[in-house]
Amino acid sequence: MNLTQADQAMLDGSFGPVVQKAMRMVAALGKIFGANELVPVGSAQVSGVSYKNLGDAGLEFLEEWAAQGARVRVPALMNPAGMDLERWREMGISAEFAARQQRVVAALTTMGVTATCTCTPYLVGYEPGAGEHLAWSESSAVSYANSVLGARTNREGGPGALAAAIVGRTAAYGLHLPERRKATHLIDVSCALAGPADYGALGYWVGGQVADGVPYFRLHAPGRRPEQEELMALGAAMGASGAVALYHIEGVTPEAEFARSALKDCAPTRLVVRDLAAAFAALNSPLEHIDFVGLGCPHCTLADIERVAALVKGRRVRATLWVTTSRGVAARARESGAVDTIEASGARVFADTCLVVAPVEELGFRAMATNSAKAAFYAPTHSRIERRFGTLEQCVAAALSGEWPPQDAVAGSGSCCA
Repeated sequence: MNLTQADQAMLDGSFGPVVQKAMRMVAALGKIFGANELVPVGSAQVSGVSYKNLGDAGLEFLEEWAAQGARVRVPALMNPAGMDLERWREMGISAEFAARQQRVVAALTTMGVTATCTCTPYLVGYEPGAGEHLAWSESSAVSYANSVLGARTNREGGPGALAAAIVGRTAAYGLHLPERRKATHLIDVSCALAGPADYGALGYWVGGQVADGVPYFRLHAPGRRPEQEELMALGAAMGASGAVALYHIEGVTPEAEFARSALKDCAPTRLVVRDLAAAFAALNSPLEHIDFVGLGCPHCTLADIERVAALVKGRRVRATLWVTTSRGVAARARESGAVDTIEASGARVFADTCLVVAPVEELGFRAMATNSAKAAFYAPTHSRIERRFGTLEQCVAAALSGEWPPQDAVAGSGSCCA
């Protein structure tokens, strides 16, 4: 691998032992994946922030690097933690878990990582430019950065992203290379897509089919351009059921024209999606009673939060309802009055965390409703909880009644494909 003088100096230990460790990690990954060089990164996003996922071994690793003087060289951001860092008691989190989670965040902040604690950094001021190299790690953030923003990043592991932030470099392989951004699968979608839940179900099915491929979508049913929340849901689901880190949508995403022209030079696998009934069925358990509703995986946008506020205004929830988002978006929602409206219903708007990385299994919930195909996919194994998956409107209706509503009983909940 071709290294610059600065790269070699870091590898030789000229910048200290912890920088040397980080560069060894970055260089080793490059060697494993056949990279010819390292490239500078504009930012890094570090996963493995939740103590639920890290455990004591991960905590000790972070504290050791912080104590040895590790410091980031480029903007570095945190993925969600296992709790709201300020309101964890309201979530029912134990003091023991909270203490360890706070140590994780303290170690990362000591190294210069910003406590964004979100999987949607692009919603809070960290939107990379087209063609910019990154070292991001959370699957939905990686998908959005590559697909919607046109940046270039592989799905880094948490330690790898941290190492890249410390040296300001990452290995140029995979999706950093133009030739690896070509489509491998052509997805013809003939059914109409009615909202984020439909895009999530589509992503769940496609991810399971293409694994780590690069799908190119052609949406044949007449309709509007996909909204931000729908693109977020699509990428998050494909990153969960498969390992998709980049997708293209004809006429929508920034590299779709490049991908379309590249299709002429290869023979991609073609898949046809006529309806999403099987995907919805696979993501739903036969539940009627709901005791927990989780919204915000990926983290809710301001528009999401305002929709929830409109649905619960003047009413009281019967099931526990969490709306999870970034602290920056939560602040804007509080200014608009949406947070107060939601919390007047008995629901809660939490920042810094989400239902996938919080220790939900320790809180006594048994039956969850969610509008996230990613969360519905992970729930049985990550949280040992049965789930219902549907639209935001269906989930809020379940929170208000404690029962999963029939599809045709909720305004705005219909799906042409379900």
